[in-house]
Amino acid sequence: MKKVVILGGGFAGLEAAIFLRKKKYTVTLVSDRNFFFIYPTSIWVPTRDIEYEKNSIDLTALQKAHGFELIIDEVACIHARAGRVELQSGHRITEYDYLIIAVGMHKLKLPGIENTLSICGSPQSSLLIRDRLDQLVAKGSGKLAFGFAGNPKDKSAMRGGPAFEILFNVHNMLKKKGIRDKFELTFFAPMDKPGARMGEQALGMLDVSFTRLGIHRRFGKKINGFEKKAVIFADDSRLEADFIMFIPGGTGHSAVLASDLPTNEAGFAQINDYCQVIFPDNDGPDNIYAAGDVAALEGPKWRAKQGHLAEVMARNTAFNIVARDNGKKEQKGYQKHINILCVMDSGDGAAFVYRDAQRGVMFPMPYFGHLLKKSWCHYCRLSKLGKIPRIPCM
Repeated sequence: MKKVVILGGGFAGLEAAIFLRKKKYTVTLVSDRNFFFIYPTSIWVPTRDIEYEKNSIDLTALQKAHGFELIIDEVACIHARAGRVELQSGHRITEYDYLIIAVGMHKLKLPGIENTLSICGSPQSSLLIRDRLDQLVAKGSGKLAFGFAGNPKDKSAMRGGPAFEILFNVHNMLKKKGIRDKFELTFFAPMDKPGARMGEQALGMLDVSFTRLGIHRRFGKKINGFEKKAVIFADDSRLEADFIMFIPGGTGHSAVLASDLPTNEAGFAQINDYCQVIFPDNDGPDNIYAAGDVAALEGPKWRAKQGHLAEVMARNTAFNIVARDNGKKEQKGYQKHINILCVMDSGDGAAFVYRDAQRGVMFPMPYFGHLLKKSWCHYCRLSKLGKIPRIPCM
């Protein structure tokens, strides 16, 4: 059976490995960490609503469940035309029939970024946020700032939802402790209407929530950088804060930037609708695919990189490889699946958010929504381990 090498152990990489193993392909998965981290529910690690260890799955357990080969190492460079992948350890991968790139993206580094913590950074960052919040709770008061930004070169490379979620969860945590009035919470973003890509209804509900919860806003000013206890804006104004949670815009992964892969201006791999990497003038191999955050997405202006889309791209990639090997012309594209879909959690409830080409909706889901998202975390763990059946399209 043909061999597939998959670079990246996140949502896209793991999904591709699981589906290709079902088709009896020989699969090697390369991951820079020995666990799969469930980013959508990591928002609860800082507020101690979930244990860090329970928000991840051991890749060795996943390896045993699905039968793929596992290499724990970091991808250093991809020599696409030469058919070679170099790893940080010095190891080289040179034998494969197909290569699937799913290493995700890196983050833009604004001046002073080391003075911030990000819920979308390394998994360990969720623990650092938790510990810093614990210190401020013990102190009894403080100024907390939460924000995000994008990449002007690729507006899909943005993670805004988790910033809203951790803000609302921290508000709820402080309220439960009876000390919310001792803390000043501020949300900041460089765009005039953060959250607008979710649709007008969602934007209106966010505005109402900020007012109702007493959350200050600093919108529409470019962020120049950060100091130890301040956000610095382009007009030299400052947002003083004892704690800064910031999600930067995404940019191309260093291994992709060091490769001979075709990329867009922001450094994301250029693909067609079928997730196949497309070289200029077709002057390159045709057995390389890219799925998830590493890829340059084509579609509506409000498109966004999300975990569920990464999984769709991975499943389509697996389908397309199998169809190709079986001599079938049918191929599945990702662009018709572009939408924004999330359950935005607040700790004591949630809101369902959905947007596609036809509509954008957001409606409240009181405590049931919070329980639903927590249930999804358990479903994610058990289904990926093969202990319960997968729900179609999930």
